[in-house]
Amino acid sequence: MAKRDYYEVLGVDRGASQDEIKKAYRKLARQYHPDANPNDPSAEAKFKEINEAYEVLGDPDKRARYDQFGHAGAEGGFGGFGQGDFGGFGGFEPFGNIFDMFFGGDFAGARAQRRGPERGADLRYDLEITLEDAAFGLEREIQITRMDTCKECNGTGAAPGTHPVTCPVCNGRGQVGETRTTPFGRFTSLHTCQRCGGEGKVIEKPCPACNGKGRVRGRHTIAVKIPPGVDTGTRLRVAGEGDGGLRGGAPGDLYVYITVLPHDIFERTGNDILCEIPVEFWQAALGDEIDVPTLDGKAKLKIPEGTQTGTVFRLKNKGIPSIRGFGRGDQHVRVKVMTPTRLSEKEKELLRQFAKLHGKSAPEEGKGFFKKMRDAWERHA
Repeated sequence: MAKRDYYEVLGVDRGASQDEIKKAYRKLARQYHPDANPNDPSAEAKFKEINEAYEVLGDPDKRARYDQFGHAGAEGGFGGFGQGDFGGFGGFEPFGNIFDMFFGGDFAGARAQRRGPERGADLRYDLEITLEDAAFGLEREIQITRMDTCKECNGTGAAPGTHPVTCPVCNGRGQVGETRTTPFGRFTSLHTCQRCGGEGKVIEKPCPACNGKGRVRGRHTIAVKIPPGVDTGTRLRVAGEGDGGLRGGAPGDLYVYITVLPHDIFERTGNDILCEIPVEFWQAALGDEIDVPTLDGKAKLKIPEGTQTGTVFRLKNKGIPSIRGFGRGDQHVRVKVMTPTRLSEKEKELLRQFAKLHGKSAPEEGKGFFKKMRDAWERHA
């Protein structure tokens, strides 16, 4: 079956920017990832197709070749002209150099080689933690699903006691050639061997544990150490915990992306934190010492006399530690003076006396806003 157009696979226009291609790939990869569709075999095939398309379109050089030559260009071959065998030209070397000029160098190198070890894919895990966890660090166990090298066959795909054998069709080259004679000479077109799929080897008796794939899907518990000072967007690398490699290749890595959840009290800015503390008006007027919540527990804060709403005090070294291990941020405490409500008669009288001491008349009981406005208009009428 013919391959679909890579732009169609990713759902982007041919003129799409690299950022647009990357954004489309990430969206589709999340949607069709096998972990998100455990009971849907078609999702895994779709996921592979998406990755194949991005491997080409995400690389500017491969994309340019694909735009010019289609899938043949993406795979590194453009018709498979055999160098040095041009019949009527007697293998004229300069003619071969012309092909080198247009098709990128050593044309004999376009002949397929057996694919060697392939590194496993990297995996991503999104982890949410609290602000306290971000401040002091922790070790968290996470569950991941990945492709592991099959232990029964050690990744060969062949049943225990057997081994892959050289493909009898391509003799281990991974490609087969079709030679045609033209007025300009003989040309050889190379195609991926259908028998071995380009591997150069075939498995006569597949491993029953992995069905000849060399890998099996497994679920694992991984301990992730989160250092103090991480923030939303921090990426932690756990080496060797990604998908297992193919044909003896090294495993990929696991990348843990951190999201710090919003806090009920504190707001983070870099390594500093901010909180707002209510104080009674008499505390602001007369001064007091109050308890303030911090990441380390309660701390004492002295409120000077005459403190106004919005005043910010600093508690040194009460913020978030630097992820690099140098110092710690501060905590900033913003004061909000609370206006009392539901005063008793005695409290109201005391406030009226306070107002008189300052040469001001306290409002009479029951005299509302609209009555005061009417009286003001009458005085100026």
